[in-house]
Amino acid sequence: MNETTKDILVHTEAGVSSIRLHRLERKNAVTAAMYAAMADALDAARDDAQVRVLMFHGDTTVFSAGNDIGDFLQQPPASQDAHVFRFLHALATFPKPLIAAVCGPAVGIGTTLLLHCDLVYAGENAVFSMPFVNLGLCPEAASSLLVPQLMGYHRAAEALLLGEPFTAGTALELGLVNRVLAPAECLGVAQAQARKLVAKPLASLIETKRLMKSGQAAQVLAAMAQEASSFGRLLREPAAREALSAFMQKRQPDFSAVP
Repeated sequence: MNETTKDILVHTEAGVSSIRLHRLERKNAVTAAMYAAMADALDAARDDAQVRVLMFHGDTTVFSAGNDIGDFLQQPPASQDAHVFRFLHALATFPKPLIAAVCGPAVGIGTTLLLHCDLVYAGENAVFSMPFVNLGLCPEAASSLLVPQLMGYHRAAEALLLGEPFTAGTALELGLVNRVLAPAECLGVAQAQARKLVAKPLASLIETKRLMKSGQAAQVLAAMAQEASSFGRLLREPAAREALSAFMQKRQPDFSAVP
């Protein structure tokens, strides 16, 4: 396995392609190389007629701590061709069923990628958060569109403006996850659901998913493009510089002098 993909393990068997985030020493924080590997895996699964379902999972203790801030600062997404945006586009347009098994922290992209999954199973220890504002940034993955649709405006504002975490139980109530399970059972249940889908006619699965999403498919891609533009602008402004510097220096950010 080459150095750039060792943190993403892709395994395909019996019609299911699994993408495992495997960087436990950094709580599965996602680097540009990991985004590239996941985008490649999505593209390969889309084009492989033997693959009927794709599944994301991490460990029983952590799904993802979000973006790796150090790597992010070294390789900021400079254009729509950046690996992160290629991954998000591949995720949003993936035609086959997507399943996720989520245990432990799911921060930033760890939560927003779930908005594009068809089935999500959470461990009782799962904690979701979208702290983009706290980093001087803005939502991504079309979450500015999809989170208000899912939660209603006021609960979305609490999640996105305050960036406060919420539990697996709240995620179940909001409709972000299908079921909450013991962490040790979460992946097994997700795999069992994947096997059920594999046994069904792929053309019917693809068409049903397309019909469910067709009403807002263009809106999702438009929201992603708008978010990417705003994200790039905010990344160059003082608030993000202060927030990201504070994160790297393990201190509280001070926005008192930031407009």
